[in-house]
This record gives sequence, structure tokens and C-alpha cells, in this order.
Amino acid sequence: MTKYLQLWAGLMALFWAADVKAAQPLVLQTDEVAVIYEPSLDHAAGEVARIYPTLRQSLEELFGWRFDIRPQVVLVAANRNFRQLSRDEHIVAYAVPDKNLIVIDYSRMNIQPFTLNTTLKHELCHLMLHRHIADRNLPRWLDEGVCQWVSDGIGEILINKDWSGLDAAVMAGRIIPFKRLSEYFPRDELSLILAYEQSKSVVNYLDRQYGYRAILEILDSLKSGRTLESALMNRLGILPAQLEDAWLDHLASTPRWLVFLANHLYGILFFLAAVLTMFGYVRHRRRRKKIYEQWEEEEW
Repeated sequence: MTKYLQLWAGLMALFWAADVKAAQPLVLQTDEVAVIYEPSLDHAAGEVARIYPTLRQSLEELFGWRFDIRPQVVLVAANRNFRQLSRDEHIVAYAVPDKNLIVIDYSRMNIQPFTLNTTLKHELCHLMLHRHIADRNLPRWLDEGVCQWVSDGIGEILINKDWSGLDAAVMAGRIIPFKRLSEYFPRDELSLILAYEQSKSVVNYLDRQYGYRAILEILDSLKSGRTLESALMNRLGILPAQLEDAWLDHLASTPRWLVFLANHLYGILFFLAAVLTMFGYVRHRRRRKKIYEQWEEEEW
């Protein structure tokens, strides 16, 4: 109750400080979730309460763990207010596991690749993992990679999908070692994008190479108190450094220009269609001009 009152007071202070005309936040409570929101987000708060049970159930069924907490979801209407809370302009949401808290910048929801459903599921996954796995046994890259794998999204980072930090880093040989991503992610935008993409890519590699059950068994080992080194050796017979090398070999085995073409196929086809259309138009104009010149010669 004390944490709830502190959060309420903090949000009220933030909203009033940011905009004197802003109304104080409201609370929508159910037996499963509490949604704190600004009056303009009444519909969004109802949507959170509606989709939460389905998202919680899907996570419980996937991991085989109970989600026995009642999270608080804060919806922020103005981006500037959210930036004051997060102190990071590159993210659209974040979770605070020790407070069972999720904060979402609703002004950037429903803008691809972000939707309220995907973002909320991603952040609930963070709460689920930290509920059952000690922080010391859950590297940041694995935490983010699993949550992106579960929610099928890039996560909470505001990313430009027309540019891949991973493709560029692989071609330049500038992958960030996973040891450096164990506790914190870098703050600059390009490195932050790369850290998220690496995390998602290596977990997807585990899925393709060993199957999704291997990922779940590794997480179960971490839940039981094993370190990542012990969990990987017990389930896959490899160490984290060997996993990283195998993942890099997998990336290197596929030419990155092919990956680029695959990721931008529709854009490339659209560009070629535009070029062909322009070429046809120019050709048509020249042909008409030639016909007019012939007519003028005949009349003369």
C-alpha cells in the first residue's frame, strides 16, 4: 500500500509539474491489474484491463509458471511526461520488476512496430522472468531477448525498421560481446538498437537450432538457482562463449546482402516499379514528340 501511495503521489507531482492544466491521474482496478492513467486515456485503460487476462494466461502457459502478482500499469498520454519518468528518449515503455510496475508511453502506441498488445505482453514478460529468476542469474541480454521472442516484437525501443544495426555490425565486425550486455545496455542510440537486435537474434538462434523447449528448460534451470553457464552446459553442453561463437558463425554463413534484400524486398520492388514507370513515361513523351515533329514536317 505504501508503494502504491508513493507512486500515486509521484505521478500527480509529475503531471501537475509538466502541465498546470493537466488533471490528476485516475485508477481502474480489477482483481488482476491496476491501471493508472490520465483522463484522456479512459478507453486505453479499459483496453489494458480487457486484454490483460489473455496475455497473463498465454505467458503462464508458455513458461509453465504462475504469474501470481497484481501489476500496476501506468499509461502516460504525453511523450514529454514519459521522458521525464524514463529519462530515455529511445524507449516507449519500461518495467520495474521490484515494484511490479509497467510504464507505457501511449502517445507512441499503435505506431508500427508498436501496439498496446505487443508492448504490454513484452513488459509483462519482464515481470514474469524477474518474478521467478534471481537478477544475478538473468543477464540483461537474455532477459530482453526472451521477451522479444515471446512478444514477437523489438521490445520497448523506438527503432527505425528501415535500418538494421545488426546487419551493419556483422558486415563491419563490430558485434558487442555479450559479456558487456550482462547488466546494462549502452545509452547511445545506435549501440542500443544493436544490443536489442543482438539479444533477439541469439534467442531466435537458440529456438531454430535447439527448439523452443530448450529455451524454456534453460529458463527453468535459472529459476532453480543455476547460473547461465551451468544452465547452458546442463541443457546444451556448451558455455556462453561457445553459444556466442556458434551464433556468429550462423550469421556469417548467410551473406548479409541477402538478408538486406529479404528484409527490404517490398521496398526494393516498389522502387523498381517507380523507376520503370518513370522510364515508360519518358519514353512515351519522346515518342509523342517524335510524332509531332513528323506531322510538322509533312504539313510544311
